[in-house]
Amino acid sequence: SDAAVIGVPDPVRDEAIKALVILREGQRATAEELIEWCRARLSKFKVPEIVEFRETFPRTSVGKIQKHLLRGSKP
Repeated sequence: SDAAVIGVPDPVRDEAIKALVILREGQRATAEELIEWCRARLSKFKVPEIVEFRETFPRTSVGKIQKHLLRGSKP
Protein backbone atom coordinates (compact mmCIF):
# COMPACT_ATOMS: atom_id res chain seq x y z
CA SER A 1 0.00 0.00 0.00
CA ASP A 2 1.05 3.56 -0.61
CA ALA A 3 -0.43 7.04 -0.36
CA ALA A 4 0.17 10.61 -1.45
CA VAL A 5 -1.58 13.81 -0.44
CA ILE A 6 -2.01 16.82 -2.70
CA GLY A 7 -3.90 20.10 -2.68
CA VAL A 8 -6.70 20.56 -5.19
CA PRO A 9 -8.67 23.72 -6.03
CA ASP A 10 -11.60 24.45 -3.71
CA PRO A 11 -14.00 27.34 -4.41
CA VAL A 12 -14.56 28.06 -0.69
CA ARG A 13 -11.16 27.56 0.95
CA ASP A 14 -8.85 27.95 -2.04
CA GLU A 15 -7.47 24.40 -1.61
CA ALA A 16 -8.81 21.07 -0.37
CA ILE A 17 -6.83 18.02 0.71
CA LYS A 18 -6.97 15.02 -1.60
CA ALA A 19 -5.49 11.66 -0.61
CA LEU A 20 -4.47 9.26 -3.36
CA VAL A 21 -4.25 5.70 -2.10
CA ILE A 22 -2.96 2.40 -3.45
CA LEU A 23 -4.28 -0.55 -1.46
CA ARG A 24 -2.36 -3.77 -1.07
CA GLU A 25 -3.64 -6.71 -3.03
CA GLY A 26 -6.59 -8.22 -1.18
CA GLN A 27 -7.23 -5.11 0.95
CA ARG A 28 -10.55 -3.31 0.85
CA ALA A 29 -11.50 0.11 2.12
CA THR A 30 -13.91 2.84 1.17
CA ALA A 31 -13.14 6.53 0.96
CA GLU A 32 -15.46 7.10 3.92
CA GLU A 33 -13.61 4.54 6.05
CA LEU A 34 -10.26 6.17 5.35
CA ILE A 35 -11.60 9.65 6.08
CA GLU A 36 -13.05 8.42 9.40
CA TRP A 37 -9.72 6.75 10.25
CA CYS A 38 -7.97 10.07 9.61
CA ARG A 39 -10.52 12.02 11.66
CA ALA A 40 -9.81 9.79 14.66
CA ARG A 41 -6.03 10.33 14.41
CA LEU A 42 -5.29 13.69 12.79
CA SER A 43 -5.99 17.35 13.41
CA LYS A 44 -9.11 18.53 11.62
CA PHE A 45 -7.17 20.64 9.11
CA LYS A 46 -5.10 17.59 8.06
CA VAL A 47 -8.04 15.29 7.22
CA PRO A 48 -8.53 14.76 3.47
CA GLU A 49 -11.87 15.73 1.99
CA ILE A 50 -11.36 13.58 -1.10
CA VAL A 51 -9.94 10.06 -1.36
CA GLU A 52 -9.07 8.57 -4.72
CA PHE A 53 -7.94 4.97 -5.20
CA ARG A 54 -5.26 4.30 -7.80
CA GLU A 55 -3.32 1.38 -9.22
CA THR A 56 0.04 3.17 -9.50
CA PHE A 57 1.76 6.52 -9.00
CA PRO A 58 4.08 8.24 -11.45
CA ARG A 59 7.59 7.97 -9.99
CA THR A 60 11.04 9.36 -10.60
CA SER A 61 13.98 7.12 -11.45
CA VAL A 62 14.81 6.94 -7.71
CA GLY A 63 11.24 6.01 -6.74
CA LYS A 64 9.84 9.32 -5.47
CA ILE A 65 6.18 10.05 -6.25
CA GLN A 66 5.84 12.82 -8.85
CA LYS A 67 3.10 14.83 -7.15
CA HIS A 68 3.12 17.53 -9.82
CA LEU A 69 1.90 14.89 -12.28
CA LEU A 70 -0.83 13.72 -9.88
CA ARG A 71 -2.42 17.17 -9.67
CA GLY A 72 -3.63 17.06 -13.26
CA SER A 73 -4.08 13.32 -13.79
CA LYS A 74 -7.08 11.06 -13.95
CA PRO A 75 -7.23 7.77 -11.96
